[in-house]
Amino acid sequence: MSSSSPPPVLPQGAGYGVVIGIGLFFSVLMLMLTFLQSRYTVYSPSQSEEFSSASRSVKPGLIAAGIVSAWTWAATLLQSSAVAYRYGISGPWWYGAGAMVQVLLFAQIAAKLKLNAPNAHTWLEIVGQRWGTLAHGVFLFFGLSTNIIVSSMLVLGGSATVTDLTGMSTIAAIFLIPLGVSIYVIAGGMRATLLCDYAHTTVLLAIILTFTLTIYTTSPKIGSIRAMH
Repeated sequence: MSSSSPPPVLPQGAGYGVVIGIGLFFSVLMLMLTFLQSRYTVYSPSQSEEFSSASRSVKPGLIAAGIVSAWTWAATLLQSSAVAYRYGISGPWWYGAGAMVQVLLFAQIAAKLKLNAPNAHTWLEIVGQRWGTLAHGVFLFFGLSTNIIVSSMLVLGGSATVTDLTGMSTIAAIFLIPLGVSIYVIAGGMRATLLCDYAHTTVLLAIILTFTLTIYTTSPKIGSIRAMH
């Protein structure tokens, strides 16, 4: 007895339109902001300090938005929704609480590192200066391995989501999703990345609020908190 998967919710062209269109939109937007920044401010991405660390002038709000954007993976949204469906409101609450432990610990460590090594750009520089070349090489290997694994997870998770929704080719999505990101990262550096993270977070929160208000106010299936419980 054979079972067939349900048809995609959206047409295949919508998948290519979203992946290419949204990627190019953010790329063009960040390129324009980078041009205006270079022309009318003292910050230029051609300077190594600006490109790698945004001239150390990033405010806490932008950093917080960057953390939210970087941690909102496809698996995060899917898993938090799954535990909410299974366990109720406590599911995503505990899911988020467990993920916040690393952020709280790293915030304490980052503050201490900033005091002890204010001119360092990366934590690998601190490891190299404190423990020597061997430790620097070991942590460099683990850092690169982590970046490769996490980047692969993000791209594969995003491509799988787009494929399930639209029927778009998974291989095409894997190659097209990083394209828009690489354009503005190469052109604008760290500041363009953080600004784009801020835009991503804004869109994400707008979608979450829209879904929440729709479910609890106008949805014909639920429509109220009483009906949800």
